Amino acid sequence: MAFNYPETKTIEQVDNYHGTTVRDPYRWLENSDSEETQSWIEAQNKITFDFLKTIENRSHIKDRITQLWNYEKYSIPFKRGDRYFFFKNDGLQNQSVLYVLETLDGEPRVLLDPNTLSEDGTVALNNFAISESGNFLAYALSSSGSDWQTWNVRNVNTGKDLPDLIQWSKFSGASWTHDDRGFFYSGYDEPNESTQYGDANYFEKLYYHRLGTSQAEDILVCERPDEKEWGFNGGVTDCGRYLVISVWRGTDPKNLVFYKDLQASDAPIIELISEFEARYQFVGNDGTVFWFRTDRDASRYRLISLDIATGEHREILPEAEEVMEFVSVLNHQFVVEYLKDARSQVKIFDLEGSWVRDVELPGIGSTSGFNGKPEDTETFYSFDGFTTPTTIYRYDLTTGQSSVFRQPTVDFNPDNYETKQVFYHSKDGTRVPMFLVHKTGLEFDGKNPTYLYGYGGFNISLTPVFSVGLLVWMELGGVLAMPNLRGGGEYGEAWHQAGIKQNKQNVFDDFIAAAEWLIENRYTSSEKLAIGGGSNGGLLVGACMTQRPDLFAAAIPEVGVLDMLRFHKFTIGWAWCSDYGSPDDPEEFQALYAYSPLHNLEAGTAYPATLLVTADHDDRVVPAHSFKFAAALQAADDGENPLFIRIETKAGHGAGKPTTKRIEEIADKWSFLTQVLSIS
Repeated sequence: MAFNYPETKTIEQVDNYHGTTVRDPYRWLENSDSEETQSWIEAQNKITFDFLKTIENRSHIKDRITQLWNYEKYSIPFKRGDRYFFFKNDGLQNQSVLYVLETLDGEPRVLLDPNTLSEDGTVALNNFAISESGNFLAYALSSSGSDWQTWNVRNVNTGKDLPDLIQWSKFSGASWTHDDRGFFYSGYDEPNESTQYGDANYFEKLYYHRLGTSQAEDILVCERPDEKEWGFNGGVTDCGRYLVISVWRGTDPKNLVFYKDLQASDAPIIELISEFEARYQFVGNDGTVFWFRTDRDASRYRLISLDIATGEHREILPEAEEVMEFVSVLNHQFVVEYLKDARSQVKIFDLEGSWVRDVELPGIGSTSGFNGKPEDTETFYSFDGFTTPTTIYRYDLTTGQSSVFRQPTVDFNPDNYETKQVFYHSKDGTRVPMFLVHKTGLEFDGKNPTYLYGYGGFNISLTPVFSVGLLVWMELGGVLAMPNLRGGGEYGEAWHQAGIKQNKQNVFDDFIAAAEWLIENRYTSSEKLAIGGGSNGGLLVGACMTQRPDLFAAAIPEVGVLDMLRFHKFTIGWAWCSDYGSPDDPEEFQALYAYSPLHNLEAGTAYPATLLVTADHDDRVVPAHSFKFAAALQAADDGENPLFIRIETKAGHGAGKPTTKRIEEIADKWSFLTQVLSIS
């Protein structure tokens, strides 16, 4: 088919990078609020949605997604004071509702319903913290998907808000002092109103807000005017005595650790870990003995103790074959979640490091939770898998028994599907795991439509997770393939390092090798193979479709980082240099330029059918990445496949997106694939 794409003007913009000249003819699209760009967005959306509306089974797909989505969803409950708190979504609510329970078997009371804050569900709860007594809720709201947070405070007893209001916070939680008088949070200086969604975010500061005072009176706890890239996350220890500050720099997992004794009003901030040498995640403390999960001298992490009074340190749990993902202190024991080949395992040890027991899990899948206080004898956790909806369990730490606390009912039969894990070899021989999920009894005839989804970056692990959208894809006869690429955290820091900076091409090679394995083993063919991913995964898709356009029939890069020469110019993009490298460095520039999707489109090439997905309020990966790539792709292509961009309005990078918009987006993605892959 021939498509009359909107005409996109070009400008003469040439940049010099260390002696290499690079054209940037669509630079003007970086100004997303200009009239020209707004007209371009409108024209692109028109041709995209006009195409999607013609797809016959789109309404059926949307209806089925809606039907499956309509089930009760619960979060993991947690306790503060004598109360329990949890989130629940009745099914199709745009945002989940925060409830409070006076007793575990009592009647839930609504504490905060974000659905009442906007008609279209685009005001979302971004973060929250309950005070130690359970009497106060600090909660941060974000609008239209932006990362900017506005903090409010609610009295849990009355359900009424206090006058307290805090603006210009970002990437921040809150942590209450145990006297309920106030909380710590992180924030930035007030930005320029007209450029607040694009300007780079530097010089984060840590503050203390005392209830009943204005933001202007907040106490500055920690800042570093000489280190613009440093950020600060402050947390109060379970004993209430210490403030532990984790100092971050970009997305590099290495961090510093400072602390302050809260019992002395004039106590200084002490630099406990003062070099960016490794990652130190605070687990808890017993008096002056602090426990940390760290990758120092342990790529897959270990547990150590450090006495802040004497300086003595020792290893409690050594590095294991599995990756130590998370550690909590409950029932005066360590509860440790491990990751083995991207699947969860949970073990319990005493405080000296001796094994107590394994937690028996329901099967192959992913867990989260196991939170609480050191003295707690009960905790809660969730378990889910590709065909196992998220179920909440109560765990008795004295008996080691799990019991179902909340289990959803979803309108499908999990026995109709099977999950397996395979291993394949990448271009350089590295062994890579991949999950495969599909209908039971699938015929390996090379004709199955397959969605190959990946991420491969920032030390993030992809594990089995239940998704209504993916379930509908499999109902349509599709195969889900999810490889655990280098750059992620599935095998620890060494696995992460193998996929960053000058090693980033390994990630793309791993993904391409997964596609080739699927074809060789007759799961699918190039004519039936689609690739997808979001954010860093959008970069993955963009790089692979430009490197191997012959290998894939379709590509869906979502909110992708696609201009690798200017990503660091906007919002928090500078922080990604720890994973990507910097275009300002001559050697790292060469690596970035070699795979940057925007700069590796070649005129006269037939590219896979493409649906770019972005949002006008994405201030994490600014939409200019997708705008410029769409324009360049449409200009370069010499084939007959549709090349569209879907630009959501009043939405951001994904967090807090209302249910209605999520369902519409998934329906559009699957409809697009049914059309271009000829799925009946």
